[in-house]
Amino acid sequence: MEKRDLTVLIPGCGNGYEAAYLLENGFTHVTMLDIAPTAVETVRQRYQDRAPAPHLVCGDFFEHDDRYDLILEQTFFCALHPSMREAYALKMKQLLRPGGTLAGVLFDREFPPGPPFGGSRSEYQQLFAPHFFIQTLAPCYNSAAPRAGTEVFIILKAVPPGSNSGNR
Repeated sequence: MEKRDLTVLIPGCGNGYEAAYLLENGFTHVTMLDIAPTAVETVRQRYQDRAPAPHLVCGDFFEHDDRYDLILEQTFFCALHPSMREAYALKMKQLLRPGGTLAGVLFDREFPPGPPFGGSRSEYQQLFAPHFFIQTLAPCYNSAAPRAGTEVFIILKAVPPGSNSGNR
């Protein structure tokens, strides 16, 4: 990716490994969001001497109000109860600038009773198609060994309001 000045959101940032990768590769506008104060404080300590440092937000994803060019999904979706998935898709669309991208990894398996909560490619197609142009929804080829064959990689483009996603 050539544009290193993109605004990037990492929801449910946890340990912040994705942010470390982005910052090490020249990205300068990284926001990390988590509802857990301990997670935010741990990340704050980890990045206190780093420049540029990520912007840290302790808050509820569903209450967050900003706009981003790129949102990275890694284990946030699977932590949410399936009843919250439509709200997740709508909120992601709201947080992305027109033409913005939601990219990341989702589970392609079930975890009864959860969490984590799994899902399937067909379920994701149905969930995201009304809100995004689905550029990629494919088996993940570089999963960590314990998750090999059980993840899908997504690249979803925000559809401007009033537009048809073209995925139906």
